[in-house]
Amino acid sequence: MTAKIQIKRIYEAAAADDGFRVLVDRLWPRGISKERAALDDWWKDIAPSPELRTWFGHKEERFAEFAEKYRAELSTGTAAPTHMVTVNEHLTAGENVTLLYGAKDPKINQALVLRDWMHAMMDK
Repeated sequence: MTAKIQIKRIYEAAAADDGFRVLVDRLWPRGISKERAALDDWWKDIAPSPELRTWFGHKEERFAEFAEKYRAELSTGTAAPTHMVTVNEHLTAGENVTLLYGAKDPKINQALVLRDWMHAMMDK
């Protein structure tokens, strides 16, 4: 079995196949203790900027534009390349990487955009 980058809502229980668990939200999710989160890391610096997150507001009609703007932030920022090294190390070692997010909607959230961006970076 090949290791993969997967996404999961932080409110779901941790599982053995999660591998390296990293929160990719800038804000800590409500009602989640550090113990329950079972995080290996918290990458606040890879999350969308506060301005972009506020503008998006998890409105479905803004998701496509949000994704485009967030990919631009990822491509021009300094945090994402550093975190990609960590992601690649875990994948190479055969360990899954699980990007955790707190948003309610599994179809419109930054973790989806981040996972796809990471896959695109690995394909280069």
